[in-house]
Amino acid sequence: MKSMHRSALAAALLLVLCGCSGITEQQRGTATGAVIGGGAGYILGGGGGLETAAGAVAGGVVGHEVTKPNK
Repeated sequence: MKSMHRSALAAALLLVLCGCSGITEQQRGTATGAVIGGGAGYILGGGGGLETAAGAVAGGVVGHEVTKPNK
């Protein structure tokens, strides 16, 4: 069973890495912020779905704003 989980994780990681090859720096920052924020929301919120989603949204907004191109 563990090998199946590892294979699924490796396949998901490969898909994510291939899917991110053609995105802009700001899109990458938004996605990275959402993932980090979701993880933080999950940990700080005790594993609740609402806390995880709120963390992902907040992280996505921060990542989007931090990587905004200079004008």
